[in-house]
Amino acid sequence: MLLEGIETLLILAQEGTMSRAGAKLYISQSAVSKRIAKLEATLGKKLISPSGRLIKLTPDAQALIESVGPSFSELRGLIFEQQTIEDHSIITIDCSETLVAGYLGKAFGDYRQQDKNFTITTHHTPVIIDNVRSGQATIGCCAGYLAPHNGLHYQHLLDERFRIVASTILHSPPEYLLVNDLKNPSNLYQAAILQKAGITPLMEMDSYTAAAQLALGGVAPALVPESIISALKIDPINCYHFDFLDQLTRPVHIIYRLKNATSPRVKKLIETIAGAVATTT
Repeated sequence: MLLEGIETLLILAQEGTMSRAGAKLYISQSAVSKRIAKLEATLGKKLISPSGRLIKLTPDAQALIESVGPSFSELRGLIFEQQTIEDHSIITIDCSETLVAGYLGKAFGDYRQQDKNFTITTHHTPVIIDNVRSGQATIGCCAGYLAPHNGLHYQHLLDERFRIVASTILHSPPEYLLVNDLKNPSNLYQAAILQKAGITPLMEMDSYTAAAQLALGGVAPALVPESIISALKIDPINCYHFDFLDQLTRPVHIIYRLKNATSPRVKKLIETIAGAVATTT
C-alpha cells in the first residue's frame, strides 16, 4: 500500500489534479484522494493542499518526491524486467515524434502485419528515458543528446543533420532562427553552437513541424532536422546548409533495459527500428 501511495503522489505531482491523476492511473478521483490520505496517515505528514482547480504540493511532499522519485522509477523498471514477454504481450514503443514521422511510419506499418501486439506513444526524449527506466515503455527511440542513466542500454543509430528552412533566398546564415525548445536537456547543446555562430533564437517551438511550417509561411527561418524535411516533403529550394550546421548533428538512439532485449520479440523490434532508420537515411 505504501508503494501504491507513493506512485499516486508522483502521478499527482505530474498531472496537477485528482481527476487527471485518476485518468492516468485508471482509477476514480475519489480513489486517488483515498490513496493520498492513506499515505499522509502512514507518514504522519500533510502532502497536498487545494489551490483553485489544482493541487498544491506541500514542502514535505516535494522533499519526498525528490528523495524517492528516482529510486521508485528504477524499482518499477526492475519489477518490469521480471515479467515474461509472451507472444500476446503488448510491447510499448515510446518515440520522438520526428523519428516516427521521418523514419519509422512505414516500418511500423509493415511490422504490424506480422505482430499487432505493440503500441506506439510519442514524447520528448527526457520523458522517453523516464518511461523506459520505469518500465512504462519497453523500447525508446530518442533524438538529441542523452545524459547517462544507469540500467539502460543505448544503441546509436545515426547523427541526424539539420538544415535551415526559409521562404526567401538566404546567402548567409540568418540573424534569427525559429528553434525547438532549448530548455529541453537533449537540446541544450544547440544553444552554445547557435551563440557561437552569432544566431539568436527568435522563438522556441515544441514541434519541429510547427517551426518548419512557420518558416515556410514567412515568419522567420527555422532550424529543422532532415527527418522532418523529408516527412513534410519540403522543396530543396527552401533548404539551406551553412558551415556551422556541421556541428549541430542530432544523435538518434534506441534505448532499452538490457534484460528485456533477451526477448525474441523485443530483439526483433529493435532490429526492425534500426534497419528502418538505416534504410531511410
